[in-house]
Amino acid sequence: MDFSGQSVIITGAGKGIGRACAHLMAQRGAKVIALSRTASDLARLGEEIGARTIEVDLIDPAATRAAMAEAGTADFLINSAGINVLQSTQAMSDAGYEAVMGVNLRAALITCQQFALARIAAGGGGAIVNISSIAGHRGFAEHLCYAASKAGLEGATRVLARELGPHGIRVNAVAPTITLTELAEAAWSDPAKAAPMMVRHPGGRFASAEDVARSIAMLLSPDAAMLNGAVVPVDGGFLAV
Repeated sequence: MDFSGQSVIITGAGKGIGRACAHLMAQRGAKVIALSRTASDLARLGEEIGARTIEVDLIDPAATRAAMAEAGTADFLINSAGINVLQSTQAMSDAGYEAVMGVNLRAALITCQQFALARIAAGGGGAIVNISSIAGHRGFAEHLCYAASKAGLEGATRVLARELGPHGIRVNAVAPTITLTELAEAAWSDPAKAAPMMVRHPGGRFASAEDVARSIAMLLSPDAAMLNGAVVPVDGGFLAV
């Protein structure tokens, strides 16, 4: 999977899965255009992999469109930006709803739209991978809007594949299980909390950010030429049992 001479826009590139994608794609020859709201994370990516960086808060639709215009035409788009607000159904606030749905779903649809418009103007082709979650398939407590945003993103992925396929643009999604980013390591380090989830993973472990990044790279590559509109679980078998 050599991406030399090609470019990729990655949202949420400063941390977690997005950061792993940035490093992996750079290692495989791609020019990385990294979007994040945290200037220090972007500066580090610039130093480490020579990424072109754009600071943006994706909660703002106008700023999201401006950032995509600044990013310009690229070969690939990885929508990794995502947040969660842990609130129960009874406690879910308007601010939490706006933040989660705004970043996880609305911003991703905007970046897909802007990416597609640029690709079509350039003659078509290219690929998008959206990052969903097993939370879009199973009902986890305090994940009301998060689950809705991820299920919505999967539905949108299928529509995007249908509408953009004639232009040679493939659109797929991955649905990771618990992924041990720096923040998640702390959250899931307690064996009492991790055990009930771990037992549902036939592979006997949670995912690493690099596991997810490698699956995304596969979906972007020509090896996945006939994968379009798919949601690929990167879950160690969680959804199978």
